[in-house]
This record gives sequence, structure tokens and C-alpha cells, in this order.
Amino acid sequence: MLQQLLSKSELTLAERLCKIHEEIRQLHPELCRVAIAVYDEERDNLKTFAHSTDGSSPISFYEARLSEAKSLQELANSSQTRIIDDLSQISGDNFHSQKLLESGYLSSMTQPIQFNGKLYGFLFFNSPVKGFFSDLRHATIKAYAGVISLLLINELQTLNTFKGAVQTAREFSRFRDEETGNHLERMSRYARLIARDLAPKHYKEDDWVEYVFQFSPLHDVGKVAVPDDILLKPGKLSPEEFEHMKDHVTKGVEIITMMNNEFGLNSLNFFETLYNIVAYHHECLNGKGYPYGLEGEEIPIEARICTVADVFDALTSRRPYKNAWTNEDAFEYLQSQAGKQLDPDCVTSLISHSERIKSIQAEFVEDYMG
Repeated sequence: MLQQLLSKSELTLAERLCKIHEEIRQLHPELCRVAIAVYDEERDNLKTFAHSTDGSSPISFYEARLSEAKSLQELANSSQTRIIDDLSQISGDNFHSQKLLESGYLSSMTQPIQFNGKLYGFLFFNSPVKGFFSDLRHATIKAYAGVISLLLINELQTLNTFKGAVQTAREFSRFRDEETGNHLERMSRYARLIARDLAPKHYKEDDWVEYVFQFSPLHDVGKVAVPDDILLKPGKLSPEEFEHMKDHVTKGVEIITMMNNEFGLNSLNFFETLYNIVAYHHECLNGKGYPYGLEGEEIPIEARICTVADVFDALTSRRPYKNAWTNEDAFEYLQSQAGKQLDPDCVTSLISHSERIKSIQAEFVEDYMG
């Protein structure tokens, strides 16, 4: 069964994880949870990514700095597996352990996911039975852990390779328009805030939130094909020029589709998320967007999220032709467009994170070019 599972490229990593979990439970039925957290080395962030859980997941849509999780740091440095036979004996101020205990889990096995000296994340196994991870069970589960680790490493390496190729194309236009650097850092983090809030409503998981975060900065990749005299014009575009500017959406779709085909990655499950962001981020709920004139639920949720994040950061960023709006003024504008241009749930979500928005703005301070 495992070999058949590995050959099914149409399955997402989360779906494969669930299938592997099912197979492990045929041998060890009391292994009730398997979860993956991925590591962002650049930001020192651990983020929940995928899980297979008997019941609801105790920890979802969560991130924390690895530097603040000393025990996990030690595991990563030692490349060892950690087994805890009784979680109730762990300090009560440990968030992760506390959530597991509240969900009835009493023992755990944690293994770092590493390849060629690089940390990709951690695997977590849990059972409601104290002392569950005996030597025999540990040996069996560790073999499956190796398979899961390889699947994650392949997924992330492929994602980074493809993202890098698209980002390279985006770099050509970064030097030609105002939406550079910190604008993309900010708006992608706004998009992640919204995606986390809306994921349960749209039956999405942690991996989808991560893909929205990773791909939202690539929404305008098609601007590489916009002529300089239009892209760099400081004033308002004429109707004819605006029609040319709108072409960046279809050009962006052509670029990512070509790269997808060239890389031979047509089976990648995350490509749909990127496609939806690039193709539909200028659609409006009232059907007055472009290039397809989609309305309401016809617009993929990824695109609706990206639109709100992008509009908010454009309003609150200084440009050569305008001053930055205050967050409060921008919030007021978003609310005025909710249900018209913008998705109301996305607007409500972003506004609810006003303090986090200030932190993001402070971390990625605007310069003249944004």
C-alpha cells in the first residue's frame, strides 16, 4: 500500500500523511495523531503545516520562533528523536504540551526533519496512552517517519524551486515599479493573517495558509511584460494605457503556466493556489473587476484574500504620486468597499488584526520605493 501511495502524485502531502497514518494505525491503533511543522530559517519560525488526527487537531494555524522553543532547538542540534512517556509531567507553561493534554494526549514522539544539514521542520506523533512509544513501536513508527520526512522535503524543495523561478521573473519588474521589497513582505503577511482566519470556513488546512503566504507576493508577476512608459508613468493612466496595464494579469498567467510546464510540475497541488492568486486578484465581488468579470463566490478565496491585503498596503504606503494613508483611514475605505469590490470576511479579518498590522509595518518599514 505504501508504494502505491507514494506513486499517487495527485494527492496532497496532507492527504498522503493521512493515508500513512491509517497504515500505521493498522499496527498501532492507539497512535491517534501525526503532525508536521515546517521551519522558516529566514524568520526563525516554526509553523503548523499538515496533520492527521483522530478528532479535531489540538494545534492548528499556529507559529512560534524556534529560538523560543529550547527543547526543539536541542533536538534539531542533536538530530535525535525525543520521547515523552507522560506529558502531564511537563511544565504547565508549555503551550504545545498544554494543548495536547487538553485533547487527551499523554505521550509523544518528536523527530526533526533534516536533509544535508538543513532543518525542514519537525514530526510529532501522539497517543492518549502513557508510555506508548516502546522500543518496538518506536522502531516501527520511525521507519514511517522517514517516509513522511522525505515527502515533506520533496514538497518543500519543489515549492522553493518553483517559487524561485517565478520570483526571478518577478525580480525583473521589481526594479521597474513601486511595488517592491517591503510592500511584498507586508502584503504577504497580511494575506496570511486573513487566510488563517478564513481557512476553517472554507475547509482549508495549514498547508493552504502557507501557500497563500508564499505565493501572494507573486500576484503581479505579469508586470514584467508591461512597457516602461505605462508601468513607470507617475500620473493617472489614460483609458488606453489602463487597458495595456490590465494585460499584466493574463501575461502573469502565461508566465507561471509556461514555468510550470517547463519544470514538469503539472501535478503539483499547490500550483492551483498560485494560479488563482495570479489570475484573479483584480476581480471584484460586484463583477466590475478584470480580466474575467467574475462575481462573488466565482472568485477563488485565495484571490479575494490577496486583493484585500494588496489594497490595504497600497493605501498605507507612500508612493511618488501620493502620501501614505493612516491605517484607520485605510480600514474605513476597506469597509466602504466590503461587498462591492472587496470580500467582507477578508476585510473584517484584516481589521481585527490592527495591532499585528502595526508590528508588521514596524518590521518592514517603508522606504521611498515601498
